[in-house]
Amino acid sequence: MDSIDRLPRSAAALLERLRPVLSRAAAEAERDDATGTFPATALDGLRAAGALAAPLRPESAHPETAHPQSVHPQPAHSEMSWPEPAGLGLGTTAPGTDGIATLLRALGRASLALGRVYEGHVNALRLIDRYATPAQRDAAARDARDGHLFAIWAAEAPTTRVVLDRGRLTGRKAFASGVGVVTRPLITMHVPGAGECLALVPLAPGQGHVGPPFDLHGMRAAATAAVDFTGIALSPDERIGAPEDYMRQPEISLGAWRALAVMLGGLDALVAAFATDLHARGRAGDPHQRARLGQALIAQETAARWTLRSAALAETDAPDEDAANYVKLARVAFEQACSDAITHARRALGIGAFVRPHPVERLGRDLATYLRQPAMDMVLDEAAAHFLTRPLP
Repeated sequence: MDSIDRLPRSAAALLERLRPVLSRAAAEAERDDATGTFPATALDGLRAAGALAAPLRPESAHPETAHPQSVHPQPAHSEMSWPEPAGLGLGTTAPGTDGIATLLRALGRASLALGRVYEGHVNALRLIDRYATPAQRDAAARDARDGHLFAIWAAEAPTTRVVLDRGRLTGRKAFASGVGVVTRPLITMHVPGAGECLALVPLAPGQGHVGPPFDLHGMRAAATAAVDFTGIALSPDERIGAPEDYMRQPEISLGAWRALAVMLGGLDALVAAFATDLHARGRAGDPHQRARLGQALIAQETAARWTLRSAALAETDAPDEDAANYVKLARVAFEQACSDAITHARRALGIGAFVRPHPVERLGRDLATYLRQPAMDMVLDEAAAHFLTRPLP
């Protein structure tokens, strides 16, 4: 894990508590990928350490207002005594920027699947923080402290979109990650006469799950599947914000840096596995192999600089369109840098990079799948148009 000395004491303490959790997640990542099993034990560790409450603002719904009996108590096998879950503002406040960037990168280094789902948890709580009523924010804070896992599920096919009709939902979400473990998904839905709206839908574990997870090329442990919301009643209190809030700029563009931070951790793991392989096979003295490693290191540092600069610009009290468009450029730059690093590692390792259980095989698949984001050509065009007559921030 990166040095945590520069972080606020509370964030550093959380990351220290998570060291054994992340170590175990990394050790089990290959097994989880092979079986397509979500890292539930690691999630329990995040929950017990207080990571699910960490995105909350420090002043939100004080712990003593939480439900008296957590729906997800600390695992019985845990021998650690940790404090009550507390809001640290990680991902929701400017002072929490370094902490959430470090945490997401560490999660991605250990398990990209776990990092992806946790990033979705942060994203959902951030949107609730931005757009919900005070009462809704307090209720969400209690749920997060009680151990509920949040997510943002927006992807759907045009023929199966989720619609609110006379107080009940119909339709499905596709490519939802964390299915079966997420109990507080924030979803987009179509409301006739209003447009696209957000709703926080309480789910029982596994509720709405449609069949097995998708047989994806990578990110197989992220429990990505379809979810059917047909027949679920929705109360007015479960609608969040105003119509079209989910796509509101600049927030929708700014938040992409957090996914980059998770992928950066996966890239860290890939480059480290690349170097380890060269030593293990006695190829560290080969100048051609060292050149490929050098190119991968350059790509890794390029990705890191774009990601961390994006975080600094996006996580201010009043981020602007310059920041949003810089994050768009960062997404494109990151995709290219990460793809370059994967290519260099595969060329250096040869067929070994395509044989399980080599970590480069799994990490290459996971990163290549995670990198597939929609409309990247449009993202690049929008950013270039914005900076056509103005300097980069």
